[in-house]
Amino acid sequence: MGKTPYTYFKRDVSWLSFNYRVLLEAADKTFPLYERLHFLSIYASNLEEFYAIRVAEHRGAIMRGNYAAESVEAIEATLEEITTEVNRQQQAFYRLFHEDILPELRRQGIYLYQEARPKPFHEEFVRNYFEEEVFPFLSPVAIETGIRTFIRDRRLYLVVHMRKKTTRESHYALIKIPYAKVPRFVPLPTHGNVYYYMFIDDIIRVNLPSVFPGYEIAGCHSIKISRDADIYLEEETPENILQTIRRKVEKRKIGALSRFMYDSAMPPDLLATICRAFGIAEEDLVLGGRYMNLQDLSKFPNPKGNQLTQAVPPPMRVPCLDRMASVFRAVEKRDVLLHFPYQSFDYLIGFLREAAFDPEVEEIKITQYRVAENSVVINTLIKAAENGKRVTVFVELKARFDEENNISTAAQMEQAGIKIIYSIPGLKVHAKVAVILRKAEQPDFAYLSTGNFNEQTAKIYSDMALLTCNKAITDEVRQVFSVLESEPVKPDFHHLLVARYNMVPELARMIRREISHVEAGRRGRIILKMNGLHDEGMIDELYRASESGVEIDLIVRGICCLIPNQPYSRHIRITRIVDMYLEHARIWYFYNDGAEEVYLSSADWMNRNLRRRIETAFPILVPDIKQEILDILQIQLHDNVKACFIDERLHNVFKRDLATGQPPVRAQEAIYEYIRKKRIPVLG
Repeated sequence: MGKTPYTYFKRDVSWLSFNYRVLLEAADKTFPLYERLHFLSIYASNLEEFYAIRVAEHRGAIMRGNYAAESVEAIEATLEEITTEVNRQQQAFYRLFHEDILPELRRQGIYLYQEARPKPFHEEFVRNYFEEEVFPFLSPVAIETGIRTFIRDRRLYLVVHMRKKTTRESHYALIKIPYAKVPRFVPLPTHGNVYYYMFIDDIIRVNLPSVFPGYEIAGCHSIKISRDADIYLEEETPENILQTIRRKVEKRKIGALSRFMYDSAMPPDLLATICRAFGIAEEDLVLGGRYMNLQDLSKFPNPKGNQLTQAVPPPMRVPCLDRMASVFRAVEKRDVLLHFPYQSFDYLIGFLREAAFDPEVEEIKITQYRVAENSVVINTLIKAAENGKRVTVFVELKARFDEENNISTAAQMEQAGIKIIYSIPGLKVHAKVAVILRKAEQPDFAYLSTGNFNEQTAKIYSDMALLTCNKAITDEVRQVFSVLESEPVKPDFHHLLVARYNMVPELARMIRREISHVEAGRRGRIILKMNGLHDEGMIDELYRASESGVEIDLIVRGICCLIPNQPYSRHIRITRIVDMYLEHARIWYFYNDGAEEVYLSSADWMNRNLRRRIETAFPILVPDIKQEILDILQIQLHDNVKACFIDERLHNVFKRDLATGQPPVRAQEAIYEYIRKKRIPVLG
């Protein structure tokens, strides 16, 4: 691609802006206390994965010398920028935790110890708990120059500085906290109507004299390491991919170091000693606090139940489906759009279950990207195979961090007689589609979604799914599976947009069509909702549309490399929504001089999605369903409670701070009410 006059945010710095927005949710005092704890946990978990993947990728590129897109100097500058921003955010994180969350817990009668020494009325309990439940699982290791001890990825360790009582000579030891044996937060006996909890870290700290008799404890500080968790498949073929991924998943545990996080209270001389002992470079250092791995806050006990949590509205039923008592019969009448988690995921299960038992059904084909544990979807497919249906499941083994679960689930399905197709070499299959093939003269059915076939994530991810028997759509979904099954047929897509086939050129054509409308004196309008916008080619198309006067609204939850408020982006606004559900649906709207077009998709506008994956986008052809989606987009654009604008400095600018005199609109609550009240078409 030639040099352009345009500029872009750095991908990783943009992602850090998103994660900071998650942290801001933990600072929102209108949220129930345990929801705020939950967002602290999400922030910490997100950052953990960021270091294990993105930072590790940059460091690995420098080590291997094979980063073609950037120079080593550019990568190092990015890493320095990341470290500076993460250190700033970490300070905000710990300040929020210590100065806001913990005092609020105490006001609620919940006390989490933050000092090494428990109160007198808990001393005996803490001592006994340590001796009986913790001490048998501790294995201290001496830290000695020249002897390198392996530190496991994502595990929490304590570095103990001690002095021999007789000689005052300093010694150092490393203790791994035995996560698998004890909880992170240990409940202590209540006292004076107050619930007390203690970090297992502190229970160990206070009992260190019994671990190291004959020594005086001079200091104890937390450390942790993040390692490269990505899987690089250099020799990927259909024959060896299963074995290769198994081997790579195992090696993930000993990947190259990407972050060394240390307690900011650690004395510089002790930090220097640790760095020498473990070969830690200065650029690997990231500030932490006394307590790390605070993604564990999601497990912090709640002794008061619902009064400190947010009431999540129950998933709604879909009356038109319930009245028909058959998903198939309902879909034969008209397309059905489902909204998760606003509506029940049971309808997908019912759709597959009906396919499993319908004598007219001959074959079921479905993709699986992230499979739920003990999945009802998988069990239903197994039941279909047992009933004599031909079942084909494409299992994406390269779904990051779900590889092992997907491998074991695929083996379970194979044992039941299901045909399993594994990953395509060099590609990920991210499309979320299924097709039900029936006997001649009977319509086939398709299910196309923005989210996974996963009943667990369907409770917290906001997605949309279409059920249809429109032959034009079902035939093209069959072609997608022909691609996945490597059949020697050249696909011909006229309705679906499929990455690596027609998606990018068709998107560019629709953007340029809006430009042509503006140039002809008509209105140009685009609304794009997605999780990430990174592909520079598509960003350039949007920049050119903005320069031509096309009005563009972007609703981008995560990475967004397009820079607003520039001469070439003055007609583009970027909205970010973070709330109780993870915004996950991808929606693409083009005004087209009033002949509006709406697509739902599994794809973000990331280079990997558009060019290195099999993704689908599907058109919404039923007018009232199209209007329903447009109404929901408008609700999200009017959110002034949980929505932010992204400015040219990557700041999250809350719309509520700009909205004077406007009634509050919280999109996720408003969407729930919209779906609850909307007119239900009669299917009779």
